Order: sequence, then C-alpha cells, then structure tokens
Amino acid sequence: MNNIHSLARRTLTVGFATVALVQLGGCVTHPLHSANPDGIYCHGSGRSYLRTQTCTPGPVPSAEVDAEAKRFEGTADALTVFVLRRSWGDASVVVPVTVQGAADAPTVPESLVRMRLAPGKHKLSAKWDGRTADFEVEGKAGDVRVLELNGMGWAWGNTFKWQAVRLDEVRDRLLATRLVADVRQVR
Repeated sequence: MNNIHSLARRTLTVGFATVALVQLGGCVTHPLHSANPDGIYCHGSGRSYLRTQTCTPGPVPSAEVDAEAKRFEGTADALTVFVLRRSWGDASVVVPVTVQGAADAPTVPESLVRMRLAPGKHKLSAKWDGRTADFEVEGKAGDVRVLELNGMGWAWGNTFKWQAVRLDEVRDRLLATRLVADVRQVR
C-alpha cells in the first residue's frame, strides 16, 4: 500500500512540475515576429487599448540574414559588434545607433543590430530626444563583441545606457530578438 501511495505521490509531483515548467517557459520566451510585407518591423508592447507599436523607419534584413547573423560568428576581416536593444520601459522610441557619426542603424525595443567594422577602436553613439550616449568598443579581426543598449522611459523623458556583455550570458535574449540592421563598414 505504501508503494502505491509513494508512486502516486511521485507521479503527481512530476506532473505538477511539468505543468509549472511549461507555464514558466511561456513567460520567459517571446515569439519572434516577422517583418511586415513592406519589410518594416514593428515591436508591440502593452495590451489592447494601451498597445504601443514602435516601427523601424525602413525595411529590415531578410529572415535568412537574421538567421545567419544569429550564428554569432566573427569574420576574418572585421570586428563584429552585436547591439542588443533591451526593452523595459522605452517601448515607444526609435533610437539610431551610429559608428563615428555614420552608418545609422535605427533600433526598436527587443531588436538586434550586427555591425562588421574595421579592426581597431570605434565610438558607438545612441541618439534620442536631443541626447546622446556613447560607448567605445575595440577589437581585432575575427573578434565578436556584444553590447546592450538599455533604455528606461520616465515621465520626464527617456534615458539609455550602454553595457558590454558576454555572448554566452545573453545568447537566449539575442535569439529572441529581430535583426533590424546589418551594417558593414570595413575599410
């Protein structure tokens, strides 16, 4: 009799644990949305009447380029920099990212930019509402760097800051984003 109760208890425990993990999995992952037929990508946040959509000003790279970029490999002739736009409270702002003031790559929340740059040192800038946040990144050909652009929206305006992160620590978050720009600036 004890064996039957023990088996039933174990089965129930495993069943409840499985249901809980499946439910949590839905909270952690976000479905990757495809671009609109015109190539524009929009990130939506909020629910029903409070829903906000922030869209790229132009077409984004194809799904094939998105998949290729998400192998997160470097190239023999370039420093590869991935910019992960994190969203917490900045859902309504398009923030362009530039390298030395050129190669404009507009970002939206939960998006990804791949930049293949000449080896060396580069200044990346994020610009919004007349403000700028700069970050210096350095590397040699074949190197891969990952930067997060973290935003926060307040009643008095938005703020953004850069943070260097390790690829292995943010790989899942990177995979859950959409590639919105693929910049190649190798001289």
